[in-house]
Amino acid sequence: MGDILFRSMVHAERLRFTQEPQTVVRFPGTGKRESTSHSDRTHLPDPVITGQEYQDVTVAYHLATRLTREPEAGRSGDDDTDGFG
Repeated sequence: MGDILFRSMVHAERLRFTQEPQTVVRFPGTGKRESTSHSDRTHLPDPVITGQEYQDVTVAYHLATRLTREPEAGRSGDDDTDGFG
C-alpha cells in the first residue's frame, strides 16, 4: 500500500532517555488518506524507562500513506487529523 513509503533504521551501541519521549506522526493537507505507521524495536522496550541505559538498540520505522480521494474545494490545507502516536 502507499503512494508514499518511508523506511528508516537507526542503531545505537548505548542509548539513555533523560525524559519520556513524545512521538507523533501527522499528515497535514487536504484529502482523505489511508495511512499506516509502525516500528520494529530490538533491545528497546515500549515504553522506555527514563534514566535506564539500553545497549545494542535497533529501531526500524515504516510509514505508508496514500490519498483515497481528491481534496475538497475551498479547504484551507491544515487538516492533520490522521496523526499517529
